[in-house]
Amino acid sequence: MPDSFYENEARQDGFKIICGIDEAGRGPLCGPVCAAAVILPPDCEIEGLNDSKKLSEKKREALYDIIKEQAVAYGIAMASAQEIDEINILQATFLAMRRAVALLDVQPDCALIDGNGKPGLSIEQRTIVKGDSKSVSVAAASILAKVTRDRYMKEMDNRFPQYAFAQHKGYGTKLHYEKLAEYGLCPEHRRTFLKKILEAQP
Repeated sequence: MPDSFYENEARQDGFKIICGIDEAGRGPLCGPVCAAAVILPPDCEIEGLNDSKKLSEKKREALYDIIKEQAVAYGIAMASAQEIDEINILQATFLAMRRAVALLDVQPDCALIDGNGKPGLSIEQRTIVKGDSKSVSVAAASILAKVTRDRYMKEMDNRFPQYAFAQHKGYGTKLHYEKLAEYGLCPEHRRTFLKKILEAQP
């Protein structure tokens, strides 16, 4: 379970305002990548907080509201499918992370980032592999990012009901590939992820 070890370590090193950063949606064939940045109060305890992938949708939705209530500040931002195609998924992820930090009402002096890549912030950047299951603020960010992206894909389900986005959230499931074979690509699909399908089209 995530705890405050990394946040406390950063405070011991002299940093005062620490934010956790994580993303959701690097893998799907469709839709944006979403990132969140969260600053939690010191010694914040949110019961049930964990890596968003280890929680049910119902639990994530409940924690989403609690995190927003308890956070000192949070920012949630996206990079679109078009931006992913233009600059690649890694750079689009970093772009969404920078946008999320820019939306914080309180500016941090240290960022704890899930994974092993630094998004190019002008503050201290510390990467934590599997950070969403180790750091409370990164876990909180993972939940905000995941819930926001899932809600976006449900909206896309209303716009493009033929793809069943509400069921697979844009990931490359058997159902999604069947829908792609039947209907082709919509504007929310990542062209660079679907080159073989595009090449196969007459």
